[in-house]
Amino acid sequence: MQQSILKKMISQSKIKLINSLSKKKFRDLNQLYIAEGEKLVLDLIQSSVEIKWLIAQSSWLSNHTIPSELEIIETSDQYLKKISQLKTPPPVIAICKFPSKKLEDISMRKKLTIALDELQDPGNLGTIIRLADWFGVENIICSNNTVDAYNPKVVQATMGAIARVNIFYTDLQSFLSQQTQQGTPIYGTFLDGENIYNQKLSTDGIIVMGNEGKGISSSIEKLISNKLLIPSFSQNIEVSESLNVSTATAITLSEFRRNI
Repeated sequence: MQQSILKKMISQSKIKLINSLSKKKFRDLNQLYIAEGEKLVLDLIQSSVEIKWLIAQSSWLSNHTIPSELEIIETSDQYLKKISQLKTPPPVIAICKFPSKKLEDISMRKKLTIALDELQDPGNLGTIIRLADWFGVENIICSNNTVDAYNPKVVQATMGAIARVNIFYTDLQSFLSQQTQQGTPIYGTFLDGENIYNQKLSTDGIIVMGNEGKGISSSIEKLISNKLLIPSFSQNIEVSESLNVSTATAITLSEFRRNI
C-alpha cells in the first residue's frame, strides 16, 4: 500500500449512510452504491468508476497497492459486519459514485444495444450486464420499472462488468418509438417469432428482452420490427415453457455476434 494514503476509522455517520444504500431511494439521493468482495472491488479500482471510499481490513490493505487518490478507511472485521450486505463480510468494500453519463449523450448508431422491459430479478439483470460486457454491448436501456442496476445483488452478480457497461433508465416505449422513426431495427424474442437460427441478423439494432413471467409487454411488442424465436430441440412431450431471460439473452447475443 502506498504510504501517501490517509487511513481513518469508520464513523457512525458513515455506517448509517452505507447501511441506507441497501434501499434504492437512498442510493438515488446520495448517488452512491455499495460493491463488496475482493475481485469485484479490484476490478472497480482498475476501472473508470469513481470510488468515494474504500473500506478494508489492514491486512488486506497491506497486501494490495491502492491508487493514492482513493480515500481509504481502515477498519476491523467487526465494523465490516456492520456495513456488509453479505452473510460473510468480505475484507474490502467499496462505496462508488453513480456514473455521470446521460442517455442523451450516447450514440447508438452502428451498435448493438440491449433494452430491458420490466425485468425484476437482480440476478438476471446482473448476468445480463455481464453478458453485455462479454459480447461487446456498450449500452443497456431499461424501462423505469426494471430492477435497479445498483441494487447490491445486481452489482455483486455483474462481477465487475457494471464498470464497463452503460446502464440507463427511461420511458422505454418513448425511447423505442424514437428509434423506430430513425429506422433502427428492433428485435424481440417471442414464442410465435421466426427461428433465430434461420435469420440474417444485422450488426446493429436493439434487442428487447422482457419480464421473467410476462415477457415483452403489449405496448412494447407493437414497436418490435423483428420477432425472433429460440426453438426447443427437446424430444420430450413436456418441455419447459420458456427459457430464463438471461439464458435467452446469451443465446440471442451469441447469434447476433456469430453473424459478424
